Amino acid sequence: MAKILVADDSITEREFIRKILVGEGHEVVTVEDGEKAIGKLKAEKFDCILLDVIMPGKNGFQICRDIKKDDFTKNIPVILITSKGQDSDKFWGMKQGADDYLVKPVSEEQIISAVKKFLK
Repeated sequence: MAKILVADDSITEREFIRKILVGEGHEVVTVEDGEKAIGKLKAEKFDCILLDVIMPGKNGFQICRDIKKDDFTKNIPVILITSKGQDSDKFWGMKQGADDYLVKPVSEEQIISAVKKFLK
């Protein structure tokens, strides 16, 4: 079982992802923006982070960059989940340090597969 942080400003998306991951036996903590995600990361240890890109305040690209610059969190896999599906968006996301990039709408299988990749 892994402890996973999910940051998405949409309650519908957060709940969809949370249910899938809890169904896989993981402990899931959800937050609605990037600032809260950073706060949680300072307070708790996570095995994986699923991050929306378009959120109020800091966007997912900025949060990903912050996570990967911090010695305490840099080794935690970050999976960006976003409606930004252009190749340039994906390229930019990976340049920020993302370990994977999923384009919404995502399927249950895509989420499970992406998370499993990093929790071996």
